[in-house]
Amino acid sequence: MDPGNDTGISEFLLMRFSEKPELQPLIFGLFLSMYLITVFGNLLLILVVSSDSHLHTPMYFFLANLSFADICFTSTTIPKMLWNIQTQSKVITYDGCISQMYFFTLFAGLDLFLLTLMAYDRFVAICHPLHYMVIMNPRLCGLLALVCWILSVLHSLLHTSMVLRLLFPDNDTGISKFLLLGFSEDPEVQSLIFALFLSMYLITVCGNLLIIMAISSDSHLHTPMYFFLANLSFVDICFTSTTVPKMLWNIQTQRKVITYAGCITQMYFFIIFGDCDDFLLTVMAYDRFVAICQPLHYTVIMNSWLCGLLVLVSWVISVLNSLLQSLMVLHLSFCSEVEIPHFFCEINQVIGHACSDTFLNDMLMTFGIVLLGGAPLAGILYSYSKIVSFIHKISSAQGKYKAFSTCASHLSVVSLFYCTVLGVYLSSAATQSSHTSAVASVMYTVVTPMLNPFIYSLRNTDIKRALKRSLGFQ
Repeated sequence: MDPGNDTGISEFLLMRFSEKPELQPLIFGLFLSMYLITVFGNLLLILVVSSDSHLHTPMYFFLANLSFADICFTSTTIPKMLWNIQTQSKVITYDGCISQMYFFTLFAGLDLFLLTLMAYDRFVAICHPLHYMVIMNPRLCGLLALVCWILSVLHSLLHTSMVLRLLFPDNDTGISKFLLLGFSEDPEVQSLIFALFLSMYLITVCGNLLIIMAISSDSHLHTPMYFFLANLSFVDICFTSTTVPKMLWNIQTQRKVITYAGCITQMYFFIIFGDCDDFLLTVMAYDRFVAICQPLHYTVIMNSWLCGLLVLVSWVISVLNSLLQSLMVLHLSFCSEVEIPHFFCEINQVIGHACSDTFLNDMLMTFGIVLLGGAPLAGILYSYSKIVSFIHKISSAQGKYKAFSTCASHLSVVSLFYCTVLGVYLSSAATQSSHTSAVASVMYTVVTPMLNPFIYSLRNTDIKRALKRSLGFQ
């Protein structure tokens, strides 16, 4: 079967406003000038808000986000239109149309959500002026902006997926489902696996929810370090939830099936939360670097605006990479019923079972691993090299211990995450056994998110005190 889009078309024609040649230069000049005014005007606004500390308020924080969304919103349509006018072409490729539709819906939804937030901000400022700074605190503002992005991405993904479903009414890839073979066919072993993974999943969810609850309820923990930790706990819950519930359901119902759409969706969210985990660990390493190496400037550097921005950038990059990887998989063809020797749809396993050319997919996947995996790791190693160098210069043993103890938990989590991920890929490369890779994948998909709450709480008196207070033991 030929790879690619099997809908019968490879491009669409955009008819524009007018076919008259004499009107084309006028339309081009008008839209180019409006686009340049939009981009430079909003960029100037973002620059002013970012550079002036007096404008680091909720109102201007939302305004800066709105300006960024407006730039992106306009950039999804105008440049393509200008290019088509300039080249006397009406063509937009199938991929280009789907991508344009996705980002147009995303930024349009984001615009609406941000305008709603700004209305709520004005309501609090005018109707509750004495409580304004308490209600519209930096943590809430960052959380509201993050929720807007997540809802916009999910809304856009849903609509784009439905369009793809229209274009693939009978799923012309040749299959309608995949088979996840899991770990074992033995019924007795299946029961043991079910109990083991159910217990690990419940521990992961409950443990990370307790961390989030403790940080949210204790004002003493409203600091950058714990803000990032709460985000990491949320991502860990989502990361595990993309794979384990489906595996448990398949064991319980004695089925191995996952639909084509379900496999693509699982792959999409798995990549998002896996990448986000990686980026958050990098951001937390930078936070520890600033706290230890520049303690006097810590609150100035790691202000709430920067913390929210770092988390937002982590989410946006993760979503974009996941979208790109998933859309590339949609172009692959599968000639027969695919049996995946794994407990979830891991992208390299799915690509490996395609019967069409996977060169671009392999290149893109390698590029993503090197860039989005290697760059964060390099950032973490650089941060800790500076931390170790700084700690080495401290004269007293007590001072060294105190400095090191602030980053010991994070260093343990980073080591666990990267060692297990590297172990998976190195072991699978060495043995060429998919079953071995599936067993090794359990370490970073299930075990690491489960252990993170214990690592951060056992050595952290602040977390333990907050947990006791939240659970009513103190």
